[in-house]
Formats: sequence, structure tokens, C-alpha cells
Amino acid sequence: MDPYNNRPIGIFDSGVGGLTVAHAVKQLLPDESMIYFGDTAHLPYGEKSPEAILHYSERITSFLLEQGCKAVVIACNTASSVAYEPLQQKYGEQVLVVNVIDPVADHYSEKLAPARVGVIGTKATIRSGAYEKSIRKKDPDAEVVSLATPLFVPMIEEGFIFDDISNAIIRAYLSQEPIRSVEALILGCTHYPIIKNQISKFYNFSVEVLDSAAIVARSLQKMLKEKGLMRKGPEPPQDIFYVSDYTDYFEKIAGMFFEEKINLKKLNLWQDEE
Repeated sequence: MDPYNNRPIGIFDSGVGGLTVAHAVKQLLPDESMIYFGDTAHLPYGEKSPEAILHYSERITSFLLEQGCKAVVIACNTASSVAYEPLQQKYGEQVLVVNVIDPVADHYSEKLAPARVGVIGTKATIRSGAYEKSIRKKDPDAEVVSLATPLFVPMIEEGFIFDDISNAIIRAYLSQEPIRSVEALILGCTHYPIIKNQISKFYNFSVEVLDSAAIVARSLQKMLKEKGLMRKGPEPPQDIFYVSDYTDYFEKIAGMFFEEKINLKKLNLWQDEE
């Protein structure tokens, strides 16, 4: 048995959004150990420059490699759109690097095309055109419309969900054409599944709303199997959650996804720079 298989899966995001992916991975791969890093000191990534996003992503990936991770999941659409290719080039021979955009685009192309599809996400993700590019690799004629929804991440991080404030913000964005008239909608940010039900309700549950969490978890499982990296062994898995700046809300949201009390640690990877 290769002990490398028993190394953890690394997952990172700018904050709580990646917990949607971490939860889906844990449900599908309960025997795997996991190290999660939420860069709460620098959120939201969607308002940062590409250079800053890449800088943060490289440092976190380097840390996860130092912890012995066998795979690194970029559980952030903004970081996936900006940093995936550089991270793949720099670390791809050392570790399995997974982004959250390509699996969702592939799912749409295989299951839902040619439905007119909308993409909502941060300014950086929408500006990158990453989803359109990924979808059109398989379907050059796909009808894709995009809308930046930058208030969603701070709204969620501040705990404004399932209330009049979040409903008003959702309505203000999604009432705009052409996003109002799509037949399928990609939640182009891992924070957004937290408000997926509210978004579906806006469309009267008549639009297929795709979030990356379960789709990426299945894609990760497939990659681990293909590369012979599935965990094997009698020891129970261990999960560790790091944040670069402690917030009460991170622990609250983590409690929504994980039944047991999580092992949460604060770690500022950039303290030498500040």
C-alpha cells in the first residue's frame, strides 16, 4: 500500500464558500482526510487584481504541499479563473490540481446543452470569461450570458441569508435581462450554493441551477480513482480547517455543513509581508 494515498486532500477558498465543496467532498469521500484553508483576511477575491489573487493562491498551494497534500482543489471560481493554469504549470507534476470551472462546464455540455445558460459570479470571474471559454471548447455555438453579482459574497460572509436583505439583492440582480430569461444558471462562485434555494425560488424553480460543489466532488473522485490515489488504511481520517483571519461567521457556517465541532486554526501565511 502506497502511504502517499493516505495523504490529505487540500481545499482552499477566500472564505466560507469553499466549505460547500469541502462538504460535498466529505459526503462522497468520507474516508479521505482533508485540510481546508479559508483566506478570510483577503476576501473577497473577486475585488482583487489578478496579480494579488495569483499571489495568494500560490502561497496557499505551497502551504498545502508543505502539509503533504496529494491533491489541491481550488474551491474558488475567482482563483480558478485566474490562478489554475499558473498553478498547474508550477505544481502539476507534484500534486493533482483541480479547478471548479471545467467540471461544471463539462456537466453543462454533457447534460444540458443547448439550453441558454447564464453565469453569475464575482467581477473577476465574469471578467475572465472562464466559463464561456470552457463551455465553448466543447460547444462553440453555446448561448452563454454572464452577470457579475459582486454583493453576493460580502452579503453571505456577513450572514445576510434567508432574509429580506438577501432576497432584495438577489431580485435586483436576477431581474436584469438577459439573465432573467435563461434556461439554466451556473453559480459561478462557491459561496452561492448557500443561497441556491433563494435563487431557484426567484426562477420559480423552473431553471436548472448548477452549483460546483457536488459536480467538482464527483470529478475529484474520478481523478483520484484514475490515478490510484484513493485513501486506503485502517486509521480514521482527520480534517483540519485553517483561516487567515478568525471570524465567528466562518465557524457558524462550518457548523451548518459539518455536524461535529471542526478543528479550526488561525494561520496568517503572509505575516512576514505585513
